[in-house]
Amino acid sequence: MPTLRFLTAGESHGKGLTVIIEGVPAGLPLTEEYIARDLRRRQGGYGRGRRQKIEQDRAEIRSGVRHGRTIGSPIALLIENKDWANWQEVMALEEPETPVEKVTRLRPGHADLPGVIKYGFDDVRPVLERASARETAARVAVGAVARRFLEEFGVAVHSYTITIDGVEAQVEGEPDWERVEASPVRCADPEAEQRMIAAIDQARNDGDSLGGIVEVRASGVPIGLGSHVHWDRKIDGRIAQAIMSINAIKGVEIGIGFAGARLRGSQVQDVILPIDRWGERPWRRATNRLGGTEGGMTNGEEVVVRAALKPIATLPRSLPSADLHTGEEIPAHYERSDVCVVPAAGVIGEAVLATVLAEACLEKFGGDHLEETLRNYRAYQKTTGPRGGTAVPPVEEETTEV
Repeated sequence: MPTLRFLTAGESHGKGLTVIIEGVPAGLPLTEEYIARDLRRRQGGYGRGRRQKIEQDRAEIRSGVRHGRTIGSPIALLIENKDWANWQEVMALEEPETPVEKVTRLRPGHADLPGVIKYGFDDVRPVLERASARETAARVAVGAVARRFLEEFGVAVHSYTITIDGVEAQVEGEPDWERVEASPVRCADPEAEQRMIAAIDQARNDGDSLGGIVEVRASGVPIGLGSHVHWDRKIDGRIAQAIMSINAIKGVEIGIGFAGARLRGSQVQDVILPIDRWGERPWRRATNRLGGTEGGMTNGEEVVVRAALKPIATLPRSLPSADLHTGEEIPAHYERSDVCVVPAAGVIGEAVLATVLAEACLEKFGGDHLEETLRNYRAYQKTTGPRGGTAVPPVEEETTEV
């Protein structure tokens, strides 16, 4: 069964991040500049720290692409850490002649304490380097490749900021995605945007950090990705796991999520419309409260996922903590950090959602070459109408160029 797999490697202040992506069909148009677009979007956003001024992330394609198209072999990407120049002694591969100062001041909210206990370290540095959200740059690169693949099926993935520090955007219907991309906090509500910026400024002055909520949407998703037959094949479970794996995210809901628990069943289910109200796609719904999934499968409506981010745990105004070696009270360790990463989290959420959907598309439609996969997809689309034989309008057979 064709599938999409990936691995990332690298530390926050090491030489760079390495990505291996396996399973992308041959023939997919792909360029470094296409991937760079999402990497730039991840680095943006009001409230980001000094690190983003040092790095100018770009993924170098080392293998798997020839003459602008994938060739079916594993794709290798390398994202250089420009800040490595300032950390060569601390992150040296060989044992340094002069011992490097160990990090022993544990930071609440980080991987520090469980990581050193689990792996037997007497220094937090090996844990914090890999646990850093710097790793998400690699996953955004993977997500860009997945997005490029999904575009061939007419699937589009977007995100926007709903809440920062309790300031909530008021958005009805489809957000203005151009406005979101132009907003420093990726907000579709101009008035809420200004209050979010003010809240971030205040938190920076206070030596504190802010969290919030982002929403990620995928439109054009075909019916039937995922499966009801096993727990680990359910698409909503896979999406939730992927979103929860992003640093600082502590809650995920699909569709109306927790709000649905406060309503009656008649107020929650998405009524299936009759054929004369379908438009261009079959089996349309009157609402999309369930966020595009039912029974572990996509139902053809827009996939809608929300993620709640806690305020990041690295604070200039250090919280009280304990020393790893002595157990004595001491202020938590501090390295430069962001004040608010909510805008960037939306971009990362797009990447992981695109990756899950691309993997599910490959499972469903297979194919070693893009054209084979698209043929399988088009043939399937012709079977998704009423069982009495009414055909679905044919899908255009042209592919999208980069």
